[in-house]
Amino acid sequence: MSLDNFLAINLPFSLDLFPENTYLVGGAVRDVLLERKRDYLDLDFVTPHSAISIAKKISNLYNAGFVVLDQQRNIARVVFPSATIDIAQQEGDNVTTDLSRRDYTINAIAFDGQNNKIIDPLQGQKDLQQGIIRMISPRNLQEDPLRLLRGYRQACQLDFTIEENTRLTIKELAPLLSNVASERINSELGYLLGNIRGSKWLTEAFKDNLLSVFFPYLTLLQINLLHKIDKAIELLENSHSKLLPIQSQWRGLAKLVCLTDTNPEIADRQLTNLKYSRQEIKTVTTVLKNIPTLKEKNFEKSLKSQYFFFQLVGQVLPILAIFALANNLPEDLMTMLIDRHCDNQDKVAHPQPLLTGNDLIKSLQLSPSPLIGELLTQIQIAYIEEKISNQKEAIRWVQEYMTKL
Repeated sequence: MSLDNFLAINLPFSLDLFPENTYLVGGAVRDVLLERKRDYLDLDFVTPHSAISIAKKISNLYNAGFVVLDQQRNIARVVFPSATIDIAQQEGDNVTTDLSRRDYTINAIAFDGQNNKIIDPLQGQKDLQQGIIRMISPRNLQEDPLRLLRGYRQACQLDFTIEENTRLTIKELAPLLSNVASERINSELGYLLGNIRGSKWLTEAFKDNLLSVFFPYLTLLQINLLHKIDKAIELLENSHSKLLPIQSQWRGLAKLVCLTDTNPEIADRQLTNLKYSRQEIKTVTTVLKNIPTLKEKNFEKSLKSQYFFFQLVGQVLPILAIFALANNLPEDLMTMLIDRHCDNQDKVAHPQPLLTGNDLIKSLQLSPSPLIGELLTQIQIAYIEEKISNQKEAIRWVQEYMTKL
């Protein structure tokens, strides 16, 4: 078996650029053994020497992207349109030593393309067959505490279980996660939040105190809401075809709302400290700010209230709808809002102005001032409430309105 046959694809570069005793390692080997298909290649190679130089040479020859990931440990990345290739210098005197320094046995399997054989000193294939995440040693987890959370992410990703002693060790070492950069944490959490099996493993991570490092006031009630998010998405997929297909980021963002404080200002600070993007933070706080509006007594009958609601919510509406359904808000109400949101001709959710500010200034001989904006808003409300239907009526209506100011 050649390396090309092992991967069942054509690599975007020649393996002849590698020295002898170069091995494919990590997730790519694991996934091939599990017969998991990848649309985009993400490969890791270990080489006995010159890792950064080799990566740079490949980059130059194939006009691919290049970045040094770790100068001290000699790790570099080459980026092709169809693949990301990480090349690392072997740790220790041989590949067996290198594999013994990894996180879990299923990730400590190498493929020797020169001799067409699997190298599996830690019996990772056995754990693959049994669906088990098993640590290699506590020390390996301590060396990079992100590996603690990664175990839960990979259990979710592969639908595996975490071996009992491994899980006890992870729970004991959980406080070490506070030493990991927020950006790295967010990457692992992002997968768990966005995956349909993620709620189960986020619950397990909560039980084992891994989440309290980032969300110290997180409660079991909030965690249980994650499962309701999944049910809400299933409901939308089955009953509201206009929202299909559900975008993966909607699930993740709706669940992120569950983990934060219900006070938008506190949630903003929490997510800022955790280095989330401003767009993600804005989405979460928009949901939190506008959920109370849905609970107002006359909201469903008030077109004016709905108009202002849509102006504030905008494209966040699908995420808000998921979160609202998970919090037991009426399905009929959400159906109405979803229908309005999906109808580009709906004048409440997607209003088309009858007049512009210049129209008001010219027709009514007004001077530019904040009054113009107020008048335009009132005209729009009159329009959606069907008090006016065209520009002439709008001009007459605003003239009457101004006499009452």
